[in-house]
Amino acid sequence: MLVGFFFFLTISVITRPSRAAVESFVYGGCSQVKYAPGTPYESNLNSLLTSLVNSASFANFNNFKISVPGSGPNDVVYGLFQCRGDLGGSDCRDCVARSVSQLGVLCVNAAGGALQLDGCFIKYDNVSFLGVEDKTVVMKKCGPVIGYDSDELTRRDALLDSFAAGGQFFRVGGSGRVQGVAQCVQDLSVSECQDCLSDAIGRLKSECGSAAWGDMFLAKCYARYSDKGRYSEQGQYSKHDDNDNDDEVEKTLAILIGLIAGVALLVVFLSFCSRVLENKSGK
Repeated sequence: MLVGFFFFLTISVITRPSRAAVESFVYGGCSQVKYAPGTPYESNLNSLLTSLVNSASFANFNNFKISVPGSGPNDVVYGLFQCRGDLGGSDCRDCVARSVSQLGVLCVNAAGGALQLDGCFIKYDNVSFLGVEDKTVVMKKCGPVIGYDSDELTRRDALLDSFAAGGQFFRVGGSGRVQGVAQCVQDLSVSECQDCLSDAIGRLKSECGSAAWGDMFLAKCYARYSDKGRYSEQGQYSKHDDNDNDDEVEKTLAILIGLIAGVALLVVFLSFCSRVLENKSGK
């Protein structure tokens, strides 16, 4: 009984995604247009942000057009959120809530804003962008050049090409050491998603070359790869920096050691109680 319980706790600790990694900042931006506090637009925006968080409890994507009674056509707010395709409901909601909180600080009184965390994306504006394909590069990063051999480059390119050829909004996979992930915002059509990802992947391969990892974020899609298993089909998240990985391992080991020590103390206590009872019954 105790062994089974301990095994369950151990597996839960190892496989649960790190919240810190899921909520790590990727990029953010705000529109130059401002709204005045206390206006109907602010009320609409607050209603939108609340709707994003609430909806994230049971869906990985949703979009809204908010216009509360009494507000005019210029006060309409458009917005959406999307979580990484393998993120669970509670983690998705926490990530979106974190994004809303950060945008509140980043984009004070801005009529539009967008924020991408590792696990989720939110955007709002006073001009409709819903269903509009946008291949503007908003963030790109390439890791250090490690000199992939021809086999590894072939694996990476084949993996990325498979993402471009797929028919889903979220794609994750790996080939050898190379693993990657790609995703479109789901207000696009399937054909628009393919077009966006093809552009992102083409840029990623040409601009990052033989880098150890690469990120290419366009306004409505992204593609990322790593040769160190930064992504996995179990929804695990790790960071570029090996020191961060070491910290996560140390935290996990500390938790496991604490669990082992707790179980050991419980066994000793039960054994002691059993001996006391035996001594009393013997008398």
